[in-house]
Amino acid sequence: MNCAWLVSFCCITITEVPVPRGDTVIGGGRGIGRAIALALAREGAHVAIASRDPEQETVQEIEALGVKALRLSVDVSNEEQVVRMVRQTIDVFGHLDMFVNNAGHHWHEPVTKMTTENWMKTINTNLSACIWACREVAQHMIARRRGSILIVASTIQFNPGYKESAYRVSKVGLKAYAETLTLELGPLGIRVNVLSPTQLAANLEKAVADPTLGPALLESVALRRLGDPDECGAIAAVLLSDKVSSYITGADVVVDGGFKLRPLTLVPQEEIMTMNL
Repeated sequence: MNCAWLVSFCCITITEVPVPRGDTVIGGGRGIGRAIALALAREGAHVAIASRDPEQETVQEIEALGVKALRLSVDVSNEEQVVRMVRQTIDVFGHLDMFVNNAGHHWHEPVTKMTTENWMKTINTNLSACIWACREVAQHMIARRRGSILIVASTIQFNPGYKESAYRVSKVGLKAYAETLTLELGPLGIRVNVLSPTQLAANLEKAVADPTLGPALLESVALRRLGDPDECGAIAAVLLSDKVSSYITGADVVVDGGFKLRPLTLVPQEEIMTMNL
């Protein structure tokens, strides 16, 4: 069955060490993006949330921590809207010191049935949006000779998955793009890192509850449990901090409980034939 969902796109600023101020999180309405936004807000960051339909509840949670929250409605697969998003953030908060890309569109489709529409939607949301946003963000950071960029990829970069060609290509592309950013922006005082999470408990509740799938899923994780978005948010806050991570750039931090060490899952030949016919 085909399914798709959007996760988050984040943009964060930090003005003073150790307390970040004037941060922007684009698409932080749910999941990992929400966790990152709240983790930064707890450290004193002003946060901008942008996605197709930013959740007011998340905005209220951020403001309850005593910081400002900017709510932006953005389709990150559209270049013009991404550019406007970055400029609005800078206009409201005055500057942008940290940026987090956590946009994601996930579409299950076998290679023989991949449509151009679904391919482009996945690539533009997951990869092109990051490139467009980082282009704008980097120009602003270069002028200030400081900044930190965090790109959220995925552990799917280590192992391919069935019916996930577009998604995997986009996430591998993010890792490659982050490496180029690291080399080009490092001499200008800008750090770039990657956060690679696996599927989290919130996305796999039905699978864990299934008496057939649940035990096998948990046994594939070294820690024998699924992760929580807050565990990703905490690591993101550390990587974005110039106080504790000032000499960390070009890193890919995997947050998966040891999931990427599992053996590659193989599907019977009959099932492969069925999905592609």
